[in-house]
Amino acid sequence: MEEEARFCEDMAKEKMDKAIRHLEDELIHVRAGKATPAILDGIQVDYYGALTPLSQVSNVGTPDAKTIVVQPWEKNMLQTIEKAILYANIGLTPMNNGEIIRLNIPPLTEERRKNLVKQVKQLGENTKVSIRNARRDANEELKKMLKNGLAEDIEKEASEKIQHMTDDYIKKTDVVVAAKEKDIMTV
Repeated sequence: MEEEARFCEDMAKEKMDKAIRHLEDELIHVRAGKATPAILDGIQVDYYGALTPLSQVSNVGTPDAKTIVVQPWEKNMLQTIEKAILYANIGLTPMNNGEIIRLNIPPLTEERRKNLVKQVKQLGENTKVSIRNARRDANEELKKMLKNGLAEDIEKEASEKIQHMTDDYIKKTDVVVAAKEKDIMTV
């Protein structure tokens, strides 16, 4: 029974880890005024009838902090890639010079920065909800185990560990969100 309680703790930790990783993945896509190839993650290109990630049909790089360059491996893909970027509606206009596609990252206005910070805070809140849901699920599982013969002190100890874990992950979330906010607000 004690190992089932440990398993319950491990499951909660795994869910909380996933929540933090998901937050970090989502924050990569929030544009902070700096060019990063991750902005183009998720863009699919029609490559000979199959939807293919942009990174698999071209080389994506950042020559400077304000520019993303997309260099397709086949020149006949330029138009298709340009359309895919426009269709993705990421707020950037591709410039095609016949060899590469250039995306200039415009400087963020104060209003846009504040909106991005709100978006980041919302993502942080969603992560905290996920972490608390993991805690709730683990505690419910422990209560079921208690009814099925788990010792009270083991249940209480496991419940306290899960609460400490929850507090730690909430703090991690705050740290990640604060770092992204600072990144966005830095001119």
